[in-house]
This record gives sequence, C-alpha cells and structure tokens, in this order.
Amino acid sequence: MNFLPHVVSVENMRQSDLRTIERSVTSAELMHRAAKGIFDSAGFTGRVAVVCGSGNNGGDGYALACILAENGITPTIFRVSDKFSKDGLYYYQTAKSLGCEEGSLNAPSPLLGFDIVVDCILGTGFSGSLRGDVKKAVDEINSCSAFIISADINSGLNGDTGVAETAVHSDLTVSVGSFKTGMFINDAPDLIDKLVNADIGIEIISEQYRLMDWEHLHMFEGYNSVVMSFEEFYEKTGYLPGECNIADVIAEMSENDRRTYVVRGERSAVVSDIKYTYFCADYVN
Repeated sequence: MNFLPHVVSVENMRQSDLRTIERSVTSAELMHRAAKGIFDSAGFTGRVAVVCGSGNNGGDGYALACILAENGITPTIFRVSDKFSKDGLYYYQTAKSLGCEEGSLNAPSPLLGFDIVVDCILGTGFSGSLRGDVKKAVDEINSCSAFIISADINSGLNGDTGVAETAVHSDLTVSVGSFKTGMFINDAPDLIDKLVNADIGIEIISEQYRLMDWEHLHMFEGYNSVVMSFEEFYEKTGYLPGECNIADVIAEMSENDRRTYVVRGERSAVVSDIKYTYFCADYVN
C-alpha cells in the first residue's frame, strides 16, 4: 500500500518549522522554498494576482511574486494590510525592485481580468471569524472568475478542525511542509477542489497521522469495521464540529474496541485501525 506524506496538527507543524530554522535553514530560505513549491505545483500563465496578508503566509506570496517575475510573469500584488513579517518585507521590497505591480482591493472589481489569483492572506494558525479588510479580500477572491490557488491553506479555514464560517474556495491548495488535519474534515472538502503538498525540507518532530490513498479506503470498510458518516460521528459522540480531534477520538475507540473505525464523507475520511490513524480524500493529488 502506498502511503504518502504525514498529516499533522498545526502546532506540530509550527514546532517542526521552528526546529528546522534553529538547526539548519533560515526562515527566509524556507519562505522561498514554500513559494517555489507553489510555483512548481501550478502552471502559471496569463495575468496573475497575488493577494497577501500581513504574516508569513503573505510573505510566501511576496516570495512567489519574485519567482514569477524572474520567470517572465509580472504579477500584481494586492496587500490586505500595511503590515509585514520581517521576511515578508524583504520579499515585498525585492518583488517591487523586480517590477511587480501593485493593485488596490478598494478598486471596483479589483480582481477582474486576472487568469490566476493566489490566496496568501491567512495561514494554518488562523481560527475564528473573518472581519474587515480580510473578509472583504476573501469575498473578492470568491466572487472572481479566475483560477484560485491557496498557499498552504485556504484563508479562513481552521488548520486543525477544518471549520470555516467564510473561507476561500480554491481550485488548488498547495500545502507546505506536510498536510494538516483540517484539510480533510468538516468544511474542507467543500472548499478544496484539488490538494497537493510541497515538501520544503521540514522534518516533522512527531509522527501523528498518515495519509492514505483514497482508492484504498474500501479495504478498511470490510468485516467488523465500524463505518459512520461525519454527521453520525458527531451524533454518536455528542461533539459539535470543531470541538474535538476526530482522529484522536476514533483512535481511542479503535483501541478500546479492538476494531477498525471509519468516519467518512463523500470526498474524505478518517480511519483508525488500532495501530495507525489515517486521513484520505479524493481531491489529494
């Protein structure tokens, strides 16, 4: 059976990222690698807009703008905030020096006419509700007709729980480092059309969950397995979406009952077979 990259929590990814920076790779280099991973995952052509937030996700966008400019595509940068992370400011200034243009999200239909729009507003650490200029930017992205690429995760989507009140609906999401649990559950399958991962050389501190090919899901739904929908899981356990870690809950059930547990929807599933816990989705490439 072919198992693909790890699936991890947001905190695990954050700690792994920090350890990599402390031991071997600068944060600026990791940002460049993330941007290169996004660039390599999509066939960029035509007019490209990069919508950037104030944190490192925005920094990935500025670094991507640099790479696009160096490869003959002059993108237009849209800033949701006047703030920058340290590395983000460096790549923003570099992008401007390379001739990248800048647009205003306050203009009427600011994303009209673009072929590709890259969502670099919020990263995996976001939780809660979108407000103000950030919500306006997300609404603008969702209302345009361009091909939408989300950098690392769809802005507005909780990286752990997959819960979102409002979030970018992407044609392609390029996860950075490792897949996060929130990319497979709750609202995520309705927001992500295609999901890929860009390995940028971050060694995961602690293995948590494994990614399984969607085509192998049926192998876990056989004799003596407990199979339920996500709705049935919440009804059975009494939790609401976002109130628990589904993977850990069914892992405990599987261990206690010595049976395989499968919680699934039409496009994604979480599986625990006593020894390991897996995530899978039909939109993972």
